[in-house]
Amino acid sequence: MLPGLFWLLFFAGDEGSALKMEMIWFLFLSLVPVYSRGQGVYAPAQAQIIHAGQACVVKEDNISERVYTIREGDTLVLQCLVTGHPRPQVRWTKTAGSASDKFQETSVLNETLRIEKIQRLQGGRYYCKAENGVGVPAIKSIRVDVQYLDEPVLTIHQTISDVRGSFYQEKTVFLRCTVNSNPPARFIWKRGAETLSHSQDNGVDIYEPLYTQGETKVLKLKNLRPQDYASYTCQVSVRNVCSIPDKSITFQLTNTTAPPALKLSVNETLVVNPGDNITMQCSLMGGDPQPEVVWSHSPGPMPPNSLVQGGNLTIWRIHVEDSGYYNCTAINNVGNPAKKTVNLLVRSMKNATFQITPDVIKESETIQLGQDLKLSCHVDAVPQEKVVYSWYKNGKPARFSDRLLITRNDPELPPVTCSLEIIDLRFSDYGTYLCVATFQGAPIPDLSVEVNISSETVPPTISVPKGQSTITVREGSRAELQCEVRGKPKPPIIWSRVDKETPMPSGTMTMETYDGKLRLESVSREMSGTYKCQTARYNGFNIRPREALVQLNVQSKAYSPEFYYDTPNPTLSQKQSKNYSYVLQWTQKEPDAVDPILKYRLEVRQLAQRNTIQTFIPVQKMEKGLLLEHILPNLKVPQSYEVHLTPITSFGAGDMAARIIRYMEPINYPSPTDNTCRFEDEKICGFMQDKMDNFDWTRQNALTQNPKRTVNTGPPTDISGTPEGYYMFIEASRPRVTGDKARLISPLYNITAKYYCVSFYYHMYGKHIGSLNLLVRVRNKRAIDTQVWSLSGNRGNMWQQAHVPINPPGPFQIIFEGVRGTSYEGDIAIDDVTLKKGDCPRKPIGPNKAVALPGSGVPALHSPRLCGPLTFFLYVLLR
Repeated sequence: MLPGLFWLLFFAGDEGSALKMEMIWFLFLSLVPVYSRGQGVYAPAQAQIIHAGQACVVKEDNISERVYTIREGDTLVLQCLVTGHPRPQVRWTKTAGSASDKFQETSVLNETLRIEKIQRLQGGRYYCKAENGVGVPAIKSIRVDVQYLDEPVLTIHQTISDVRGSFYQEKTVFLRCTVNSNPPARFIWKRGAETLSHSQDNGVDIYEPLYTQGETKVLKLKNLRPQDYASYTCQVSVRNVCSIPDKSITFQLTNTTAPPALKLSVNETLVVNPGDNITMQCSLMGGDPQPEVVWSHSPGPMPPNSLVQGGNLTIWRIHVEDSGYYNCTAINNVGNPAKKTVNLLVRSMKNATFQITPDVIKESETIQLGQDLKLSCHVDAVPQEKVVYSWYKNGKPARFSDRLLITRNDPELPPVTCSLEIIDLRFSDYGTYLCVATFQGAPIPDLSVEVNISSETVPPTISVPKGQSTITVREGSRAELQCEVRGKPKPPIIWSRVDKETPMPSGTMTMETYDGKLRLESVSREMSGTYKCQTARYNGFNIRPREALVQLNVQSKAYSPEFYYDTPNPTLSQKQSKNYSYVLQWTQKEPDAVDPILKYRLEVRQLAQRNTIQTFIPVQKMEKGLLLEHILPNLKVPQSYEVHLTPITSFGAGDMAARIIRYMEPINYPSPTDNTCRFEDEKICGFMQDKMDNFDWTRQNALTQNPKRTVNTGPPTDISGTPEGYYMFIEASRPRVTGDKARLISPLYNITAKYYCVSFYYHMYGKHIGSLNLLVRVRNKRAIDTQVWSLSGNRGNMWQQAHVPINPPGPFQIIFEGVRGTSYEGDIAIDDVTLKKGDCPRKPIGPNKAVALPGSGVPALHSPRLCGPLTFFLYVLLR
């Protein structure tokens, strides 16, 4: 936008009034971002997705986002290229599923997403979210289509119907072939070696059930005839997509074909004691061909202490965790599978708890004479409904009356909870109550819980001891948070985080303590924050929980430095000494959150060597966003180095940041000069092909160009007119299609002046010419491309020159983008590119120099289009 604005200002001439210029200047100021001191180096995240790995095809969908097609079992590799400072953190997510090969991980924090042996459930739209706390996050997406073809499943279904009373019967057979595939599979039915077709004869129908959406084909054999007893094959194909081969399955139909039948030796629900040995027998009662019998367990796999022999399942010394559903299934692909299920319950009891509920009707939270009181007792048991509860008072069985009631299954309490209700509490009701849970007739130990009711039984209160509401500890040390609980009985205390949705150190969202103290070992700065303690309702009063808060502050080491990647760090080369220097740049993450940073420890090691050179960089004052620099001298050409940078505070060494410094030829970082690039050398002046475009520019001359090149388009020679002269060229013939782009990117230029002029020659001859665009990529805050010049359509068989003024605010690159037109007569070429400091020549808008080639017609000159949302407004303003 801004280069186009300056272009208009440059050519406004003397006709613009002072008022017009003031309005333009105001608009310009409104477009320029304002940064406070120390913050200007920060830039919001930008992102772009590229792909690697084993794609079958990459194509565009109807919303211009790429669809990446991959075969199931291959490796998916997606990379999110990011810019911005601080270095953005990348999170990969997926619509309706996991972005990881570990399905329990819903997202992946990494710039490269790699999934080995991708599965079909992992297909879908993947999102790369780059976020660095500056501006809004950058989000890009790509759709991944996983292709697969399973082995088909062939099942046989038979029906018998009476015809004409009971004179004879008709037998109809349905062969149902089902397969899972992507894309939908094609089905072929064969009888022996003969391919069957729909309505081949009166006895054959082939159709697709409506509810299967193309994944099932049925072969119907009507009124079964002797010739229908044969071998049938179902062949499925996805037409070799992703090189997936066809698959098939065969079934031999006979006059004895029959579905499986099963008989089970035990009841559907089986209750056993822990330590027992049990055997469940699943017997075949029929089926042709011979069915396969399989045992399975849910949830989870079969126990390790089990053995399957034929249809018999034996489990030795059974454990509580061996409970569950055991399924015996017989399959021979005729009819439906035969299935028998046993619900195996292993008796167990654990976790005896109690609750004291004061009079609910009067909404009381204390025990008072003359009011009702309920004592509740619960154990976790299998089977839960077989538990028998007994109540005792002061060591003797409780004597029930109209004031002493026993109830079960209170809707306000856990299932199968036994409650003792005392109506109109009296002094004589005070005492010790014991609840005993029993499995009658089973060798399971009883569980009991004791509750004391007296004038001293009072609900809990909770508080934080004086001076303990804020705890400050150093990182790595031990912390103890404390809440005091008073009352009788004292309930357990449940701790949780308040200000962060993160688990406790135990890995769970809550932790339970009985003494009110939460002990944290080796605390980290991530553990700082507010903690809540609250009373548990079990083993205490069933009333609103009491709670309190404790603040934990962790004196921590400094956060890591943030290396500045987006601005090109100049590599300074001294050819004679074979040395180079590197300008290391960084900012400090959260400098105000820790003790003041006193210095940095810099460690530099040449790769493949062990020796490390250590120096210290003093710091006077650190501000958030302040860009720091340090020159690394005497680095050996062309060696690479590993750099470690560690902040030091009075607390000690903070988090270290590391990066690799690689030597690059100075051509990658030139300063703009008045030299012209004529593309005569194979290095093409440091220009590079864009790896993200559709095709490449080609370097050629009249001697190397294809002799069969399309006529009536493209230049015969370069601007010099000699056959040896080279130029850069895009070929519009197949396989190119309309809109394909080729992008040629210049080296990265360090900014040494305010204004520059890009001059170049272009050749745009042919009736299908597309567009030639010039873009500027500025790299000081983030990589952003701005189109500053564009020309479209046939310009005649001649070389013409363009001058484009730019004023990049930071290090920059120029990009030549050729866009293919509607057909093959659309070749475009460029030559003699010059980047000069200062203004462009003050000449009329449009190409200011043309070199006509022999036999060409010279068309009228057209002005190039300016780009930017304010172009039209400013044009009207300047009229």
